[in-house]
Amino acid sequence: MMSDAVIIDGYVDEPACLGVPPYISPYIRTTAGVLKEHGYSVRYVTIDELRKDPLSVPKLREASVVVMIAGVTVPGKYLSGTPATLSELQQIGFMLRGRSVSLLGGPIGFGYSPQGGARAVKEAVSGWTAMLKGEPSAALDAYLSGGEPDGILSYPEYDRWAVLGADIISQHPFFPHVMCELETAKGCFRCITGGCSFCTEPLYGMPRMREAAGVWREVSALAQAGARHFRLGRQPDLLAYGTSGTEYPRPEPDKLRALFTGIRKAAPDLLTLHIDNINPGTIARHEEASREALLAIVEGHTEGDIAAFGVESADPVVIEANNLKGSPEMIFRAVEIVNEVGAVRRNGIPELLPGLNFIGGLAGETAETFALNKAFLDRILASGLLVRRVNIRQLMPFEGTRAYENNCLGMHDKLFHQFKDDVRSTFDTIMLERVFPPGTVLSNVLVEVTGPVSFGRQMGTYPILIGIPQQLSCGTLLNTAVVSYGARSLTALPVPIQINTLPASALKWIPGISKKLAQKVAAGRPFAGVSDFRSLVTSEEIAPFLPLMEF
Repeated sequence: MMSDAVIIDGYVDEPACLGVPPYISPYIRTTAGVLKEHGYSVRYVTIDELRKDPLSVPKLREASVVVMIAGVTVPGKYLSGTPATLSELQQIGFMLRGRSVSLLGGPIGFGYSPQGGARAVKEAVSGWTAMLKGEPSAALDAYLSGGEPDGILSYPEYDRWAVLGADIISQHPFFPHVMCELETAKGCFRCITGGCSFCTEPLYGMPRMREAAGVWREVSALAQAGARHFRLGRQPDLLAYGTSGTEYPRPEPDKLRALFTGIRKAAPDLLTLHIDNINPGTIARHEEASREALLAIVEGHTEGDIAAFGVESADPVVIEANNLKGSPEMIFRAVEIVNEVGAVRRNGIPELLPGLNFIGGLAGETAETFALNKAFLDRILASGLLVRRVNIRQLMPFEGTRAYENNCLGMHDKLFHQFKDDVRSTFDTIMLERVFPPGTVLSNVLVEVTGPVSFGRQMGTYPILIGIPQQLSCGTLLNTAVVSYGARSLTALPVPIQINTLPASALKWIPGISKKLAQKVAAGRPFAGVSDFRSLVTSEEIAPFLPLMEF
């Protein structure tokens, strides 16, 4: 028997919110809260689960209400989930027509980046009963109360619904390994000047700040429901939390410190507390206040964190044409300051590092743009600074943004791909080894893809992909030691490294053990201990791994 109401998670990915597994977006949880408040029992299902079991889709027709949350405005590459496509939204809406109240909400209202803007969405989702406009949870509440499906964000109501819907996370297929995206604000101060030309966040208007107490109550409810992993991700600039006024407000470190302290009290057993967006322009314009704010974050978070910087371009012409956040010098200074505060290591990994985002196809772009971008990254390498990752994507313009009318899409495709390949081959591997030296132990790696080489990640913000050259079951949780580097991934072995039982195909990845030597090691087992093993493996490259071995 179906529940009275079903939430379908079509996954969301927008500039200030991620809801692709293992993440669950705030939209899902507040939607669940609204449905519960209106007396519905709620079932949660993901689009991936429906794909795996197509026969379950017609059963959705038995539900009184079906709400689907979806929308991708900043597309990425995903490991454990694929956002719903427009064709899937159309198929599900058509199947539900006339049998259930079917409602669709989330950033899908802005358009759908891989397949078109708002017009394409309107055509594709015509079978649904209604689109939830504005704030999805508020729009749903209005509709279920007999009004129009249009909602204005009200954080007192939002906070109540977030608490009521917190236990929906237990129905997530990854539970308890679920990253709960937390909202602290919606909207962008930079909408004063129109914001970055391509970004959808200014379409929400000036920021509305959520009270810390509301965040704490939600975290407490999530913790009681079994959540242990959290990210303060749903805001365009965490350093602006609790501020007001100008386009680049001065950070208020005490408010951030109180926010983190309260979260820690609300979830004393948390395992992950990370952040997402930080405006480098804020850091460059308010160095001392930003440094104190970053220190407050480092005091309250868990290590391995990333401050995502929207750099977009190091070309002054492109920066001016698209109202970007700062000059190359300002962005470089912001990278330096985050390194000063966050490059210190805890449990072997840096506390907090910048992540850099670049976009191709912006207005004003020329061949020189890519040379300037590469020179900027080369300068970071030469300086000895640390950067956790570099994202490079092509513009996806949305109606309502200036980039929709003014862009250079397609004009420099070859140069864009050359730049991307160059960064992957000459920057990423060097930086990864700098951030994760050989022998670095990464704890609690969750296996998400199995095979001859299994792939897993830690819970966290932009977690590094880890290839483990062994067949491991999905859901396995283990500690690993870094042995090698790819363009955007690491190769690692389970810790302790079981020399007497590892297959030769895994042994060969350990620095100091070649493919040929791995066969000799396998043939010479069992080893009594380190000295016995070292009689065969003499390379000093093996030294960082010896304390991690077990015989």
